[in-house]
Parts: sequence; C-alpha cells; structure tokens
Amino acid sequence: MRRAPAPAKINLALVVGPVRGDGKHEVATVLQRVDLGDRVSIAEAPSLSVTGFAGDTLVREALLALAAAAGVEPRWRAAIVKRTPVAAGLGGGSSDAATALRLANATLSSPLSAAALHALAAGLGVDIPFFLADGPQLGRGDGATLEPLDLPQDYWIVLALPRGVAKPSTGAVYRRFDERDGPVGWEERRDELERALAAARRPRDLAALPPNDLASSPLAAELVRLGAFRADVSGAGPAVYGLFHHRRSAEAARRALRNVARSWLTVPAWYG
Repeated sequence: MRRAPAPAKINLALVVGPVRGDGKHEVATVLQRVDLGDRVSIAEAPSLSVTGFAGDTLVREALLALAAAAGVEPRWRAAIVKRTPVAAGLGGGSSDAATALRLANATLSSPLSAAALHALAAGLGVDIPFFLADGPQLGRGDGATLEPLDLPQDYWIVLALPRGVAKPSTGAVYRRFDERDGPVGWEERRDELERALAAARRPRDLAALPPNDLASSPLAAELVRLGAFRADVSGAGPAVYGLFHHRRSAEAARRALRNVARSWLTVPAWYG
C-alpha cells in the first residue's frame, strides 16, 4: 500500500478575466499549498473502489482516466482520510485526485510521464495539475498552465470557515462575476498581480497582491484588524485565510473568531 498527504491550497491572489472560447474564464492565480489536508492511500486490488469519503467523485474519475490512458484495468483500492473542509475553496477534492494519480501511476509497469500525467489531470479539473507540481505556482489560462514562483514561505496562516454560510456552486459564483461586469479591467489587474509578484521578497510583500476578483468576506477585514498582513477569500470561497508574521498573533486571531468561524492554524507547504 502506498500513502501520501493531500494538502489543501489557498489562492494568494485570483484575478479573473473574460470567458474564453472553451467556455472557461481567463485567470491569473497564485496557488500555495498549506500544511492542512487529507491523506490518500492506494493499493492494488481486484477492482476499483474508493472508501473513506462518501462524497468522492474526483478520485474515482481520476483513477478511471489513468487506467484508460495506460491501457490497463482500474484495479486499485483507494482510501481517503478527510480533513480539508469540503466545497470551501481549498481544493481538497482536487488534491485527493492528484495524490491518487501519483500513487496509482507509480504502481504501473509503464507509468505515464510527468507531462502525460499533467495533461490527464488538466482534463479532470483545472486545480488538479497544481497538486502534481512542487512549490507555489502562478496559474494562467484556465488555471492549469503553471509557472513556478519563488515566494516567501515564513509566515503563519489562519484558515477560517464562516459558520452558517452556504456556498453557492462555483459556476454560480462565476455567473455573478460576469453579471456585474467583473472582467472589465482584467488586463490592468493581471499586470498589477505580475508587478507585485516580481517585487515579493518578504512575507509582508504579499500584502500588495490584488484582492480576489470572485469573492469577498467580512472575515477578511476582521483578520486584518486582528493583525494579519494579508487576508482574503480562497478561490470561490467561502474559506478565508489570514497571513501572520508571528504564531502568537495568529493564535490570538483564531481565539477571537471562535464564535463566528471554524478555524485552523497552519503554515505554507512546498509539496504533498
């Protein structure tokens, strides 16, 4: 049996543009793993099964796609230990799928190349290729075209999931973005993002990244009031993150939010 962590991610920035010819939006997003996540195990088996998370569709779909691409039968038993909040903007399902792909690919007598595995992952979901790469990445195009980033990693992260908030579908979030003419000014916001990335040397420089185009939350402003040097919604939400220089201030912020949000204290992670 092979086991590996499936870390969550945060979007340190998410700039969204117009709809592309393939129906997806143009984006520029900064993706950063965090040291909170699920755990996935894979073992060879007579037939395909996925246990541990009844809501899974992505791991099963990924393993079926891998078997088809490799020309083999999908004979794996996958088990998921779930810790990442579901449908929160933290990429838990995508990370599980990427981890399952890596582990199952390693069991093949003729494994897919890294490039082939990336292409297969991109066809399953735009966030999945990120979890096959190490370190923070700039996602372009639909988000699956990745460029490695050299960003500071020495800070603390408070993840907060507001209580009583029901997330609309990601598709609905994008539709609202289009209805309010969100793509207007996309090039300027993208250029602002690229300038901020070029200047990022210390953790506090991440405060210059543009805010999330898709979603906002009053929890972000509260985290800044509590001492975060940057706070924003991750992905389409509703999870919010706050970045802190010191553990003590991050822990104090967690305590202050306990009545309005579930929260976790974590740090950046380089790989799964």
